[in-house]
Amino acid sequence: MAVLVTGGAGYIGSHMVLALLDAGHEAVVVLDDLSTGFDWAVPEGVTLVVGDVADQDLVTRTIREHKIDALAHFAAKIVVPESVSDPLGYYLANTVKTRALIEAAVKAGVRHVIFSSTAAVYGEPEVVPVTETVSLNPINPYGRSKLMSEWMIADAAAALGFTYVVLRYFNVAGADPKGRSGQSTPNATHLIKVATQAALGQRERLDVYGTDYPTPDGSCLRDYIQVTDLAEAHRLALDYLRGDGESLVLNCGYGLGYSVLEVVEVVKKVSGKDFPVRISPRRPGDPARIVAAADKIRERLGWVPRYDDLETIVTQALAWEDHLSKRNRV
Repeated sequence: MAVLVTGGAGYIGSHMVLALLDAGHEAVVVLDDLSTGFDWAVPEGVTLVVGDVADQDLVTRTIREHKIDALAHFAAKIVVPESVSDPLGYYLANTVKTRALIEAAVKAGVRHVIFSSTAAVYGEPEVVPVTETVSLNPINPYGRSKLMSEWMIADAAAALGFTYVVLRYFNVAGADPKGRSGQSTPNATHLIKVATQAALGQRERLDVYGTDYPTPDGSCLRDYIQVTDLAEAHRLALDYLRGDGESLVLNCGYGLGYSVLEVVEVVKKVSGKDFPVRISPRRPGDPARIVAAADKIRERLGWVPRYDDLETIVTQALAWEDHLSKRNRV
């Protein structure tokens, strides 16, 4: 049977495709509208279907033609400040379209769903590290749009009999250690990507949004998870579901918190560049601190991170940005 990866031409989705291929899964199909993804990010030999995940006729045809039994759904809008200014756009992309996709997929015979969710569903957690059982109180439309989709998937699974794993990501960073993929969106807002661009002279400066948070140095505190480790968590979730595992909700993080200013210093150290940093006002929708309690994913899936070191992650991100800048000049 085959796996359908929505958003498989994008950052995290492309790494999921690589993880599947590296593990010997030959039957992989990507569905992507290429609005933020790239056709060159899809490996040779993998079928790319260009289209919208909410096109139910297209989804149905694709699933039946390729005998797909499992869906890994990555396609989404992910920028928190943008979700605050365009909430309806986020509810459409992340909630309405997910509903259409799940309906078509299950009707066409998909039995397993892996859903790309986010730590933003927790909002401003009272307890850090955050377990999967704490109260869910998202503080921005991005988090709410993802939580609504989690609820829909859980309700649909109870009624229709498919199984799922929801993976709540913390801050994804880094690139494929073999240099095959990385964060390629031109205007991405991921801190490590932006900082490495500043280090390489591709940006005039780095903006730090807020240094008046209730954290040790006043800047936001985050848990950074390397993208290949994250993709491996998805691959293990697929094997788990195909092995008759019950539905699960799992955090994806390392349980290690770094502040924005700490990350900036690591990027400067690894790159050897002292780029300009400007302190700017807080961005809307940013929680002060959020770090994962990640024991459950290790216990239930047997997940063992390989790249849980910030300097390693930054080194990969720098290498990818350098590669990408040369590619874009060709």
